[in-house]
Amino acid sequence: MTLPRLGARGEGWVVLQFLLLGVLALVTWLAPGSWPAPVRWAGTVLMLLGLVVLALGFKDLGESLDARPAPLHRGSLRDRGVYSFVRHPIYGGLVLIAFGWALRSNPWALLPAAALAVELDLKRRVEEAFLVARYEGYADYRARVRRVFIPGLW
Repeated sequence: MTLPRLGARGEGWVVLQFLLLGVLALVTWLAPGSWPAPVRWAGTVLMLLGLVVLALGFKDLGESLDARPAPLHRGSLRDRGVYSFVRHPIYGGLVLIAFGWALRSNPWALLPAAALAVELDLKRRVEEAFLVARYEGYADYRARVRRVFIPGLW
């Protein structure tokens, strides 16, 4: 199944991503927290882990950073640092932050967090099609680095 690009460089996927983050924020604002304290603490830990993974992804991607799935012309394939463990750490960090945020607020927030995880996985598939077409070594990199979002898990 071929997914739509949603724009020349995949801009529509970025719009969907931010809409889902907005829905997550709205749900957490409209329905105040109702989780017990241990669940809220687990949410805090997930958010902190997500921030670390996200920050490492930003740092290691460097000048190749762009929210759109299509790689920048001046960009290069990154396979060092956190990218040697996981192919899309920024997306993984966002997923951890979203689920942590949901666990810090209320059960309803799990719905937009899960929708964001699905959307980022679909966006990742579109991005990988762009990357395979752009970088000769991407197929080998993808075979070597099996995890997509979260080191050791997914």
